[in-house]
Order: sequence, then C-alpha cells, then structure tokens
Amino acid sequence: MSGPLTGIRVLELGSLIAGPFCAKTLGDFGAEVIKIEPPGEGDALRTWRRMRNGTSLWWHVQSRNKKSVTCDLREPQGQEIVRRLARRSHIMIENFRPGALERWNLGWDALAAENRALILVRISGYGQTGPYRERPGFAAIAEALGGMRHVTGFPDRPPARPNLSLGDTIAALHGVIGALLALHAVKNGAGGQLIDVALYEAVFNCMESLLPEYDAQGYIRERSGSALPGIAPSNLYPCSDGTYVLIAGNADSLYRRLMSAIGRADLRDDPALARNDGRAAQMQRIDEAIAEWTRGRTQKEVLAAMEAAEVPAGRIYTAADIAADPHYLARGMIEKITAADGEPLKVPGIVPKLSRTPGALRTPAPRLGEHTDEVLREIGYSDAEISRLREAHIL
Repeated sequence: MSGPLTGIRVLELGSLIAGPFCAKTLGDFGAEVIKIEPPGEGDALRTWRRMRNGTSLWWHVQSRNKKSVTCDLREPQGQEIVRRLARRSHIMIENFRPGALERWNLGWDALAAENRALILVRISGYGQTGPYRERPGFAAIAEALGGMRHVTGFPDRPPARPNLSLGDTIAALHGVIGALLALHAVKNGAGGQLIDVALYEAVFNCMESLLPEYDAQGYIRERSGSALPGIAPSNLYPCSDGTYVLIAGNADSLYRRLMSAIGRADLRDDPALARNDGRAAQMQRIDEAIAEWTRGRTQKEVLAAMEAAEVPAGRIYTAADIAADPHYLARGMIEKITAADGEPLKVPGIVPKLSRTPGALRTPAPRLGEHTDEVLREIGYSDAEISRLREAHIL
C-alpha cells in the first residue's frame, strides 16, 4: 500500500527509542526505512522488556515497516556502506551522542557534501551544541531537566515517572515534525538541512505556562496528584464500588451542566463560580461536592449520568480494557499482524488518520540483517563483495 511518503527513503542509524520511533512514524506513512544495526547483536531494543521466542514484543511495534541491514559503523567498510546509502536517501535519522557520527567519518559536512538535499535528524539528550552536549542523556533525565518530573505525582511524595519513556517519544515526534518541515523546504528549493532535537527541549516545549508563571509571578508549579490546579473542576473521584471516575467539567458551560447533574444548583448558580478563575480559587469546595455525589453511586451510574449531561468523564483503562474496547476496534487502533516469528500479535494502529493517503502496516518488524543483501545489491555491491564483507564481520 502507498502512503503520503511513498518514494521517500529514510536511513535510520540509532537504537532503542527516540530515533527508531521517529523513523517508525515516517515508515507508517509509506517511507522506505532502512535500519542499520550492529552485526550479531542488533538494536538493544530487540531484548528489552517482555520477550517471545527470543525477541522483545516491543520490537514488533517499534520496527514495523522497516528493512534491517547489519553494518559495523566502527569499520571503514561499514562507513562506506552508510555513505552510499546516504547519497540515495532523503532523510537520515540518528540518536547517538554528539560527535559519534564525526568519529565515524559520517558527520553532517561530509554527508551534505555528497547529497545537498539530505535531511539529517539528530536526536540527543542535550542537543548538538551548548555546555551539556557531551553528557549522555536518556528520557528519564530529559523529563527531569525539562521540568516534567517536578510536577508529576502527589505533593507529599517524591516526583514520580510515568511507566513509559515519554521524553523519547516526545522528542521523536519533534524529529518527525522537523523532517517533514525540511522536506517541504527541499521541495521549495531550499536544499537539505540538519534538524537538531534535544530530548529535554522537546519535553520543555510541552510544559505549557510553567516558565512565564515563574517569570511574571515567581510561581513554581508543584505536584498536584490527580487534580489540575488552576483548572476546575478536573479530578479523579471515588465511586461506591471502590473504583474511580475522571470528570473534567472545567469549561463554564460544562461546569453548569455538571452541577445540575449532581443536584448542586447552589454551586451552579453561585456568581463567584461562574468562571474558571473563580472556581480555581475554590477547588476544594467543588471537588468535595462532586466526590460526595460520586461516593453514593457506582462507576457505571456515574458515567451514565455524565454522558447524559454531556460532561467529559471516563474510567482509567488497563491494557485489557484497551484490547477489548469497541471504539478502539472501530477506529482501527488494534491491528492484528503475523509477526516475524510466525505468531499472531495485536499491535497499536496508526495515527493520525489521513482520509486520502492513510498510513499502513505493510511489513512486520524484520529479523536481524534480513534485508542486508537486498539493500547492498541496490547500491552497487556484488555478491562477491557482500560475501567478503560478511567474512570480515562487517555485516
């Protein structure tokens, strides 16, 4: 199946999460993604988290729609393979520490001299410049430096982390944005360029009014548990059956409908609570009223009442809930594939949804080096040369 990026070749030099997620997203929409992996071991993600038949289940999501080519970047012959591929690629993605490509004779200046239209997306912890550029950086550190960790969790506990590598994913999506912007610039005659994505900056870009609130008023946003200070009401409320419901009635009209639904006309009609700034000053009063109402009802009853009142509400989903949810299924967000190990597997579908040129799961995540010979032949290597490279442990 074709997609909006059909005809675009992406060369992926990287491992684990940020760079590969960036390439995966481009691959989902039709780009040909050639993933370079170290011979013998491959991307470390192949053995991360839970395994099946010797391969990480995560791998089947992160590396779909890609071709795997093994190549030792530390050796001159391996570097030559990458240079040949870079000459024929539109986008190259890497997430090594700054300076690694230069040590391998694959820096931006060298590559751009041979392909003036090349777009190089470089994702690193701290960016390619600045006093911290040499530091190793993972998502956990970026989330802390970017301000996210300080505001995550409950105020009486240490800062928490989501059970995900959000910093990597957020940075990867910024890399996708940069790559697509640069592709448009190439189309308009601007030539290729370097996209410098720092994990901590991508996180910081999502921190809303954190900085101006501090600059203008000296206010430091703190952890607030399940509430959202300054935006009311929006919280997690207990039900009579021991479960919880999220209710977000923070728009003025939503608030009035919510108060009508829980029988609190006094709070609905209070002029001091008509706007969000007034409600924010009395969050505890409002939350207590909502919680008093939800405690007397089951989760199902609360959700039904909120739906009837057209107030946003929901329960907290587990993986089991997601896998069985009819809306997920109707939207194509649960895809069934046959993985490279020959077994069936459910994986996340593709977002965003494009009406004319949608993305597609065209090929499963590859076996290590599955496409090495095919790709090398395409860039001019003979079978004899490939055999010699393999004997020299370059492939």
